[in-house]
Amino acid sequence: MKTFATLSTLFTLGTSLVAAGAALFALSGPAHAAADLELWRLDCGSVVVKDLSFFSDTFAYKGESRTLTDSCYVIRHGADYLLWDTGLPAALIGKAPDLSQPLAPSLTVDIPTQLQKIGIKPDQIGIVGISHNHFDHIGQASTFAKATLMIGAGDWESLHENPLPFGVMPALVQPWMDGKAKVDPVSGDRDVFGDGSVMMLAMPGHTKGETALLVKLPQSGPVLLSGDVVHFEEQIANNGVPPFNIDRAESLASMERLNRIAKQLKAKLVIQHDAGDIAKLPAFPASAR
Repeated sequence: MKTFATLSTLFTLGTSLVAAGAALFALSGPAHAAADLELWRLDCGSVVVKDLSFFSDTFAYKGESRTLTDSCYVIRHGADYLLWDTGLPAALIGKAPDLSQPLAPSLTVDIPTQLQKIGIKPDQIGIVGISHNHFDHIGQASTFAKATLMIGAGDWESLHENPLPFGVMPALVQPWMDGKAKVDPVSGDRDVFGDGSVMMLAMPGHTKGETALLVKLPQSGPVLLSGDVVHFEEQIANNGVPPFNIDRAESLASMERLNRIAKQLKAKLVIQHDAGDIAKLPAFPASAR
């Protein structure tokens, strides 16, 4: 019996090592088949931050204010479409931002309207990939309830917590919460299409299941979409961590990993809330290939 248990343990360990090795190979090596990839940057809102020190647990940015972008992305992989993050809720359209609040979100156009301009129907979105479960990243998810929701396993669990963590609004993903749509909780790194061209990368710290997205565009080169591993460029330089992050040590480790991957792969790092960074990609409706 002891021998059987030992063999079972070794088999489980071996299987885990093989899976980890496969994920590492997909991350570091080229895609084994030339994927027909295209990426669009969408406008999914903005957030006026009245006091930027809200984003620092070391009392940085005192007296500063800033408008953060809320960007989403569509990736075409052959005939398949992945929507990365879904921005702010469409209910904000037409409403002026309440500048008396610490965070004042606003939205001018919804995702389906933008997709129509590039000839994509909402039903063509097969995967909704979520960097993390905060309201400004899952706001329009329910518009795509026929799609599979790919979300970090820790963040999927957090959607069911009581009390709910900061910034988490489960009603925005109600079809999946009710079991009426398919959920794929992602643990660790995930090769989305199985050819190494698009990878969700585990970057916990901001939330339990925070992820970034690596897209290996064949012509313009790799693009690394940050999620909220960082919110603006300065946070990388000064190791800045918001006080509302779940884990400080994990946040710093993920920031380092994000930066190292970008340097190692010579990837274009796009910080999704930073207006200067998202401008590294073509303005909609133009795409990157």
